[in-house]
Amino acid sequence: MGALNAQAMHTQPVLTQNSGDAKPAPPVRQQPKRILGVMPNFRAVSAGSVPPPPTPKQAFRIATQNSFDYSSFVFVGLTSMIAEGEDAHPKLGKGVPGFWAYSWRGFADKVDGNYWVIFAMPSVLHEDERYYSRGHGRILGRALYASSRVLITPNYQRHNTFNASELLGRGIAQGISISYYPSSDRTASSLATKYGYAIMRDAATNTFREFWPDIAAHLPHRKP
Repeated sequence: MGALNAQAMHTQPVLTQNSGDAKPAPPVRQQPKRILGVMPNFRAVSAGSVPPPPTPKQAFRIATQNSFDYSSFVFVGLTSMIAEGEDAHPKLGKGVPGFWAYSWRGFADKVDGNYWVIFAMPSVLHEDERYYSRGHGRILGRALYASSRVLITPNYQRHNTFNASELLGRGIAQGISISYYPSSDRTASSLATKYGYAIMRDAATNTFREFWPDIAAHLPHRKP
């Protein structure tokens, strides 16, 4: 009986997250674990799915997957090359030493942010930091919904609440980064810029997650 009840929790329609009368998504609209076979999508929940609230262990696993997936190293490498080429932080240097200086700091930023936003803060505040896709409706409405998830998230009781895990978690991560960036980058303006970029990046990622199954459905011979 317990197993049947658990299965029912996973199959009933989701009625939270302002999703209206959401129905389970057809297979072609399911959220994949990876987008294009590269981008990790472990935080996404398919439209209509209602998994139970994540345990701290599950949240820790998702944070770890997002932090140490092979694609994370590729992403950090690319952004570090761009930052080194643009001389974003002159005191970090140029060439191979400069690339290394950018790389380990970029990786530290990513890992620190993931564990604060996905694991630590949600476990304390009882918030669910997974992305619940809507999967239907007008494009503008879905885009607004997806981008607003950095401000709104469900708690363990499945009620929408202020997303303190995202906003405080990113702030804590930025505060920690002061310790390993040059003193010239520790100004309030620099921190605010990095903080704003992190929040906007998460909003953009959610929006891409929302529409990826629709995009993939129109690509020839490609599954989401």
